[in-house]
Amino acid sequence: MLRDAWLITRKDLRIEVRSRIALNQIAPFALLMLILFAFALDPDSGVLDRATPGLYWVAVLFSALLAIQRAFALESSDGNRDALRLSGLDPAGIYLGKVLSIATQLALLEVLLGTGVVLLYGSHGGNWLLVIATCVAATAGIAAAGTLYGVLAAGLRVRETLLPLLLLPVLAPVLIGSTRAFEAARSDTIDQGWPWVGLLAVFAVAYMVFGMFGFGPLLEES
Repeated sequence: MLRDAWLITRKDLRIEVRSRIALNQIAPFALLMLILFAFALDPDSGVLDRATPGLYWVAVLFSALLAIQRAFALESSDGNRDALRLSGLDPAGIYLGKVLSIATQLALLEVLLGTGVVLLYGSHGGNWLLVIATCVAATAGIAAAGTLYGVLAAGLRVRETLLPLLLLPVLAPVLIGSTRAFEAARSDTIDQGWPWVGLLAVFAVAYMVFGMFGFGPLLEES
């Protein structure tokens, strides 16, 4: 299973490096969202600074939608999805490989967005240990749930519009938990952020386990 997961991860990341879709489209989209947020909220009033954690994770979630759609668009042409089903690879390994490739792209995107928040908003990270733990748990949850719902919508003609409708309500706990954890990291209430990290970790593990068992049947139906 782990060998199959590594094969899928390496394949997807190699394609992304060659096509540069994430670099040329998803990353500019994410940075543009930060700029629009800055225009919409008055930086002088302090509203922008207080809303920074929420705005950061909203930008991450919407950018993640593009990354997830891209991950399954790779398999939609030239019968690649049928070839993937007939390849003999472990479905759980395929699932973990997709999760890892999406999580890797999201992690790089989060670093880019964090740099943009510091430069554009003048925001500070606060407690870096809590910030990093939040990013790891939230990224794992987004990738685990996104991969599962991505394969669910992959075989439908309206997958581009259906995936956000399916996925965004499910990721509401991730948005709430990561935002609250970031707010705690930037304040003097650091201890209040760790329970939210625990919630994010439980969410990620639950979807990871469910995805390992459910990805195979969903792939067959797609």
